[in-house]
Amino acid sequence: MPCAPTGMNSFVYFCKVRRHRRIHKQNFRMNTIFLIGYMGCGKTTLGRALAAEAGMDFLDLDEYIEEKYETTITDLFARMGESRYRQLEREALTEVAGRRGTVISTGGGTPCHFDNMDIMNRSGLTIWLQTSAERLALRLCLPGQRHNRPLIANLSDDEVLATVKKALAEREQYYGKAQLRFDSTNIETAEQTTATARVLQQLLAQGGVL
Repeated sequence: MPCAPTGMNSFVYFCKVRRHRRIHKQNFRMNTIFLIGYMGCGKTTLGRALAAEAGMDFLDLDEYIEEKYETTITDLFARMGESRYRQLEREALTEVAGRRGTVISTGGGTPCHFDNMDIMNRSGLTIWLQTSAERLALRLCLPGQRHNRPLIANLSDDEVLATVKKALAEREQYYGKAQLRFDSTNIETAEQTTATARVLQQLLAQGGVL
C-alpha cells in the first residue's frame, strides 16, 4: 500500500488507510504520538518540527537511552550486542510511553521487537513515516550519517541500498501495525520540513487527534 500524499486532499486516505481498525480519536487528543519507520525516514527531523507546530513536547527515544546510560547507541550495541540492547530499548519505551502531549521518535528497529508495537498502539497514536528505499539510502549515505548507525556503519553505498530494501520487506509486518501512514519524502530542507510538518499537523487536527 502506498503512503499518503502530503497534500490536504489526502486527509480521507490518511485517516482511513488503517480503516479496518477502530481508531478512537478521543484517546489520542494531546496524547503521545509515536513516529516509526526505517532509519532515515525523518522520525527525528519531522518529529521536532511536528511538535513545534502542534505545541507539543518532543522526545527522541535513542537520545533518551543515550542520556540514561551515558553512552552512545553504537557503544551499547558494541558492548552488549543487539539482543541485550533491545531489552534496554523496550524498558526505555515503557518509561516514556505514557508522556501525554509528546511526539516520540523511535528507533528504526523499535517496532520489530517484543510487544513494542502493542505498547505504542495502546499508549497513543502510531504513524509510519514512509519514503522510497532509494531516498532512504541517499539520506543514510550523507556525510556523518552512516557511522552513527551501527547496522550500516561499515557498508558501502550499494550495500546500504540493498540492506534498506531487504529490511523494509522484513519489517513491513511490524511497521504495518501503525494506525496511520504519512509520506515523509519532502523534508530535505528546513523549509520543506516545516511545510510537511504543518501538513501533518493540519491532518491530525482535522481528524480530531490534536
